[in-house]
Amino acid sequence: MTAGTAGTAGTAGAADTGGRLPIAEPVDVRRAAVRLVRADGRAFTAVLVLNALAAGTGLAGPWLLGRIVDHVRAGGGVGAVDRMALAIVVCALAQLLLARWARYVGHRFGERTLARVREEFVDRALALPASVVERAGTGDLTTRGTADVATVGTTLRDVGPELLVCVAQALFVLVAVFLLDPLLGAVGVLALTPIWVALRWYLRRARDGYLAEGAAGSEVAEILAATASGARTVEAFRLAGRRVAASRDALETARRARLYTLFLRTVFFPAVEVSYILPVAGVLLVGGVLHARGAVTLGAVVAAALYLRQFTEPLDQILMHVEQLQSSGASFARVEGLARAPRAAAAGSPAPADDRIDVTGVHYAYDHGGEVLHGVDLTVRPGERLAVVGPSGAGKTTLSRLLAGVDAPGAGSVTVGGVPVAGLEPERLRRQVVLVTQEHHVFLGTVRDNLRIAEPAATDERLWAALAAVGADAWVAELPDGLDTELGPDGCRTDGSRAQQLALARVVLADPHTLILDEATALLDPATARHTERALAAVLEGRTVIAIAHRLHTAHDADRVAVMENGRLTELGTHEELVAAGGAYAALWRTWHGDGAAVSSQGD
Repeated sequence: MTAGTAGTAGTAGAADTGGRLPIAEPVDVRRAAVRLVRADGRAFTAVLVLNALAAGTGLAGPWLLGRIVDHVRAGGGVGAVDRMALAIVVCALAQLLLARWARYVGHRFGERTLARVREEFVDRALALPASVVERAGTGDLTTRGTADVATVGTTLRDVGPELLVCVAQALFVLVAVFLLDPLLGAVGVLALTPIWVALRWYLRRARDGYLAEGAAGSEVAEILAATASGARTVEAFRLAGRRVAASRDALETARRARLYTLFLRTVFFPAVEVSYILPVAGVLLVGGVLHARGAVTLGAVVAAALYLRQFTEPLDQILMHVEQLQSSGASFARVEGLARAPRAAAAGSPAPADDRIDVTGVHYAYDHGGEVLHGVDLTVRPGERLAVVGPSGAGKTTLSRLLAGVDAPGAGSVTVGGVPVAGLEPERLRRQVVLVTQEHHVFLGTVRDNLRIAEPAATDERLWAALAAVGADAWVAELPDGLDTELGPDGCRTDGSRAQQLALARVVLADPHTLILDEATALLDPATARHTERALAAVLEGRTVIAIAHRLHTAHDADRVAVMENGRLTELGTHEELVAAGGAYAALWRTWHGDGAAVSSQGD
C-alpha cells in the first residue's frame, strides 16, 4: 500500500526502468493511432467521405472559370456565362456546408478518441508498480498526463479534422491539374521539390527535438514539485542554493530545447513560404509556351494556375499542421510509452499459504547508490506486533518497502506464505499488505468518497466505525454535511493530522492481513498518536502490525522489537529482553525514558 492511501503498492519485480518512463517507438505510435481509428471506424469513415465530397465540390470553381474564359474567347452568349457563374456560387456554398459538416463530425470523433486516450492513460498509470512511479518521479508522470495528453487532445479535436480536409483538397487539386493537362500537372509537381526538400530536412530533426523538449519540461516539473513538497527539509538543511542551482540548470536545458525546435521552425517555414510561388509561376510560363503553340487552350492554363494557387492554401495548412503533428507525435509517444512500462503482477499468481512473512538474506541497493540492506534475515509471525527501530539511515524505511512489495530485493527473498510479496497481483496484495507512511493525500470529493477508495461497497455504518477507530468521527460529525462534505481547495480544508486520520481510516476499511506503519502518525501530537495507534491495534486485533518506531512507546507496546543499524538487523527480541541485554536498544530506551521525550529517527 502506498503512502497511506489504502492503495496497492505491488510490483511484479519488473525490470529497472532506469528512473525514466519509456517512450513509445514510432511503429508503436502508428499502431496505437490505427487502434484508435478502428475503435470509432464508422465516424472516421464519415469524416473521410465528407472531406472528399467537400474537396470535390471545391474543384468546380476553377474548372468552370476556365470554361468561361474559353466560352468568351469563342464569342459565346452571356446566358451560358451566367449559368456557369451561378454554378460556381452553388458549388462554393456546397463546399462550405460539406466542410463544416466534416469538421463537426471530425471534432466529435476527436473528442471520443481523446476520451479513450485519457482512460487508457489513467488505467496504465494505475497499473504501474509504485517503485516505477517513484523512480520516474511525479514530474514526468504529471507532465505526460496533463501537457502531453492536452497536446494530443488538441491534435485529435482540431488539427486532425483540419488536416484531413486539407489533404483531401490538395490531392483533388493535383488530380484536377493532371486531368486538365498532364504536362502542366508534371510542371506543378516538380515545382514543389524545394518544399519536399525542406520538409524532409525538418522531419529528420523534429521528433527528437520535441521529445527532448518534453523530457526537459518533465525535468523542470519534477524539480519544482520535489522542491515545493520538501520545502521544510530544504530550509532545515540549508539546501536552497543547491535547489535553485538545480532549477536553473533544468530551466536552461528546457530553454535550449525550446530554442532548438524554434530554430527548426524558423528555417522550415520561410523556405516553404518562398517556394509557394514556384508551381504557379512554372505553370504560367510553360502554359504560355504551350498555348502559343496551340497545345492547350487559354482556359486550361488559367484553370491550372488557379488550381495551383488554390493548392497553396491547403498545402500551407498541411505544413503548418505538420509542425503541430511533430509536437503532438512526440507527446503521443510519451503518453503511449506507459504501455511499455513494467506492469504490476497479473492475475493468476499463487495465493499465499498463510500470513507469515519471511525475509531471507536480503540485500538491496537504490539506483546509482550503495547497498542499503546487507543480508537481513527476519520472520514476522501472523498476528504479531513488531516494532523496527534504529538511527536515521539504518535501513528501516527500505525494509518496510520490501515488506510491502513496493520494491523487490536485489538478492535474497521477501515472502508471505511462501510467495514473493513483490509477485502478488495488485488486488491480492492490497488485501495482504498495507504500507502507510506520513505522505497522506486528501482526494477531491466528499469524505465518503475519500474513504470508499479503500472499500467501494462500504456502508455508512462501516465508514463511521472506521472514523471512530482512528478518533476522527468527532470532527467529521462537526462538518457542515458530515460524510457528504466536500474536501479540497473549494471545500473544507484538512490539515496534516486530519489527512493522516482519513488515511488510517482507509486502512481500517481495507482490513489487510498485515499493516506496516512508517511514520503513519508523525503529524499527530504524541497523545493523539498513541491513542490512534492503540485504537488501530484494537481494531486490527489478530492482524500483523509492523511499525517503524520513531516514538519508543510503540516499541514498548510491541510483541517484539527489531533493531536496525547500518543496513543490518543487529538485535531482535521483546522490549524487556533487549533492555536487559544492554545493547543499542537499551541505550536508546534509557535516553528516551530518561528525557521523557520521544527520540525521533527520520526515515531513510
